[in-house]
Amino acid sequence: MTDTTLGRKEKLHRRGLWLEVFTVAWNVVEAVVAIGVGLAVGSVALVGFGVDSGIEVISAVALLWRLRKAGPHASVPEESAAERKALYLVAATFLLLALYILYEAVGALISGEGPESSTVALVLSAVSLVIMPALAYLKGRTGREMGSRALVADSVETWVCAYLSVALLAAVGLNAAYGWWWADPLGVLAMLPVILWQGWETFEEAREDEGDEE
Repeated sequence: MTDTTLGRKEKLHRRGLWLEVFTVAWNVVEAVVAIGVGLAVGSVALVGFGVDSGIEVISAVALLWRLRKAGPHASVPEESAAERKALYLVAATFLLLALYILYEAVGALISGEGPESSTVALVLSAVSLVIMPALAYLKGRTGREMGSRALVADSVETWVCAYLSVALLAAVGLNAAYGWWWADPLGVLAMLPVILWQGWETFEEAREDEGDEE
């Protein structure tokens, strides 16, 4: 391996680490604010948004573990083992996210309650809408350049979280303006097939890696 190639691997590895550290930090803040304010004002939508941020933290921690376990100088077997375990963990977070969305959306449709109008919800979802797409793009690009399917899968989950920010922002606005309480649960439910499909694809990639090693 040339010095140039090794230097590139180290640079990508550092970038991946910082992206995941930022993901954890941002989502912890997002979860604390959303759940705290949501409980204080009785906003189910904000509490749910905070729960989603918590799931994103789990996925990011899995990637941090993978990047630290198999650094830029790791052997191929070490890197493959860490990558496979991270893929399994990310696949599990997709399932958690799907279960959470199903529970929240169906519950909202049955109760007939839409997201409450909240300045915090509007500001938090708007800021998240700026941060999450940029973060997802950088993760996906870095993952492809590194050849890390786990990091690419994590970037997809970040894209899903960005979509949920759009859904929250639109739903709060539509409910406040027109009383369309059903906009939020229906919009989020439309994402379920994509989330489940991506989770299954991630799980299958992990199984393929395991089969290749055997």
